[in-house]
Amino acid sequence: MTHIAITGVPGLPEVRPGDDVADLVARAAPDLTDGLADGDILVITSKIISKAEGRIRQSRTTQGDSDTRQGDVRTAAIEEETARVVARRGETVIAQTRHGFVMAAAGVDASNTSPGTILLLPEDPDESARRIRRGLHERLGVQVGVIVSDTFGRPWRHGLTDVAIGAAGVRPLDDFRGRFDPYGNELSATVTALIDELASAAELVKGKLDGVPVAVVRGLPGLVTADDGPGARALVRPADMDMFRYGSADVVHARRTIREFTAEAVDPEAVRRAVAAAVTAPAPHHTTPWRFVLLETAASRTALLDAMRDAWIEDLRSDGFSEESIARRIRRGDVLRNAPYLAVPCLVMDGSHTYRDERRNAAEREMFVVATGAGVENFLVQLAVEGLGSAWVSSTMFCRDVVRKVLDIPETWDPMGAVAIGHPAAPPRDRPRRDPADFIVTR
Repeated sequence: MTHIAITGVPGLPEVRPGDDVADLVARAAPDLTDGLADGDILVITSKIISKAEGRIRQSRTTQGDSDTRQGDVRTAAIEEETARVVARRGETVIAQTRHGFVMAAAGVDASNTSPGTILLLPEDPDESARRIRRGLHERLGVQVGVIVSDTFGRPWRHGLTDVAIGAAGVRPLDDFRGRFDPYGNELSATVTALIDELASAAELVKGKLDGVPVAVVRGLPGLVTADDGPGARALVRPADMDMFRYGSADVVHARRTIREFTAEAVDPEAVRRAVAAAVTAPAPHHTTPWRFVLLETAASRTALLDAMRDAWIEDLRSDGFSEESIARRIRRGDVLRNAPYLAVPCLVMDGSHTYRDERRNAAEREMFVVATGAGVENFLVQLAVEGLGSAWVSSTMFCRDVVRKVLDIPETWDPMGAVAIGHPAAPPRDRPRRDPADFIVTR
């Protein structure tokens, strides 16, 4: 049976910019019962590293400054540290930092620091851990592991817990996949975050109010490695594996037009979930003006696109375009032909009102067109949440009779373009920033 001891390291002074954390810990180590030994694991609160590295912002310049300045400086610091906003409610911001961590206020914190100051996360917590590990080896001759910890909230659960944001010389993960439990069941998904468990356990002896920023975990020498290892970055889940990547603040921005796809098959159930999102859109008169034709076989897609191509060529020739110009335009339609899945959204006017005034009839149709567009936008956003790329192409609107015939759909269904769907072959290009003020008129 493994016996683990976790001990706080007392006696560390207030850390200031330029201090050597390894030297401070080495000086405090003799106060431990047995000092530091090979195989020990130190868990160090990130705040003292931030202080030593000068990751401090002055939120007030004089004692008489108002809290407004403090809020402004904190807001600017959060923006500086934020790679993307995941969610926002009131003044609370959940943000992904450039390190890849998703946490409140991008890790910017005003606790356990002098009044009038705020702390940012260390610039590179893994490198900070490596530097402290080297410093301890040089001063004390010991081979230890180092974990840099910080406090995170957790989705779906109350309360905070400490996790590892940096590590050196510690095995970060324990992969049980392919091994068997005592009942003979093969484990297929269990990967334990060892350094997170150690960070959380160490916080029990450090505490938030006790002024003990360092703890030593003894009894797990098998987790200490000869080299520095991959660090805590190994725990940051890649975007393409993150099922919960999009938060409330950026889910709409996740939708991008994707024109190049891999050959990977599209899960039909993911598309059906997108349809379920589409039909939650607003519509006039409590109607449901959306229909989606899903082309799930290569034969159905080829038949539709060939018929549309032939109709388009005929139209272009009748308009006097040269064969060379026609060929160029036809090639632009390759985004649909190269997609492994197509959906054709259709507008139906069931439940619409008919008036004697044609102007009102035209407005009635416009309401249904707008509702269909809202449904398609929901569809595209949900596809992005599912990890799928899409491109809404208007071509079916120019040959609706051909589309109805090939797809064998009613005359009352108006095809409103086609949506190419697939797994993106490359990240989308950066979207030029648009200032909302350019699109607003206030009266």
